[in-house]
Amino acid sequence: MQVIEFFESGRQEHWLAQIRRSDWGAAAFLADLISRGAFFDTVGAGSKVLLLTEGDELISFCTYAEKDDIQPTELSPWMGFVYTFPEHRGHRYAGKLFEEIERIAEAEGTPEVYISTNHIGLYEKYGCEFKTMLNDIDGMPSRVYVKKTAALPQDLIEKRDGHG
Repeated sequence: MQVIEFFESGRQEHWLAQIRRSDWGAAAFLADLISRGAFFDTVGAGSKVLLLTEGDELISFCTYAEKDDIQPTELSPWMGFVYTFPEHRGHRYAGKLFEEIERIAEAEGTPEVYISTNHIGLYEKYGCEFKTMLNDIDGMPSRVYVKKTAALPQDLIEKRDGHG
């Protein structure tokens, strides 16, 4: 198994078709954003779609994005559109994607990553902690979790390096 980034894969049509296999409405929305060329405008220029693959098969996917369905907010970045295909559930495969997100966030000096969900007991298994309740873009309450990374906040990095 490997984690690849959708836009760097060179096989966007194949992976888009794989995302569309999902029976989840949010996955259809993600596929629509990508196919219309609206993904980056919607979730932020530096955002990524991470895919956990086994050969040509898509096991699980998620996004690492500047914005998610809690807007407006100063919280950023977000893990979103987290999905594992039913035949692969129960093996903690999403954790491999979260490890990649944590690696990216640490490289960016980002100490926290957020996730908006209505699930209780799922993301806690991956080290996420409940932070607060906020309304999503449809005005519905959503649970916001935070995943701490090993990164230092940018202001501490600057102080440490003598630039602050």
